[in-house]
Amino acid sequence: MSRASLAAALLAAALLGACTPKASAPPAAVAAAPVVVAPLPQGSGCGPAIARTQAVVDSDVATGNLNAPVGERFSADLRNAASVCQGGREREALGLLAAAKARYGYP
Repeated sequence: MSRASLAAALLAAALLGACTPKASAPPAAVAAAPVVVAPLPQGSGCGPAIARTQAVVDSDVATGNLNAPVGERFSADLRNAASVCQGGREREALGLLAAAKARYGYP
């Protein structure tokens, strides 16, 4: 056998060996905690609208779709809007709600 054919045979054997699957343990299954979705508050006006948004924020933080520090800042903005709403200034409260949703990228 010539050196070239020996080298080619060794290279082919090495390449075939690289493609052979190796036995390994299957990946461990990660069990996610079930997310309980509470019904969203119903009704019209600033109070239910703010409460619905807060429920979505709470759910997003719980599922990891929104990190907790951002969720807390969003909730603080919603508490401010809720306070204005309770003061009877619905238009202003809805404006604060819209601004908060836009700030955090919520429709």
